[in-house]
Amino acid sequence: MDDKPIILTAEQARAGSTPHVVRYVLIISMTLSVLAMIGVAIWY
Repeated sequence: MDDKPIILTAEQARAGSTPHVVRYVLIISMTLSVLAMIGVAIWY
């Protein structure tokens, strides 16, 4: 049995790269959800 540890980089472990578009989608969706909650709080 081979007891050597498997060493992978973050990109190899993910099996791909993560584009920066994900960051922008998260920022925009979070901003819109906060604005929606503020709108609901003001409306009621």
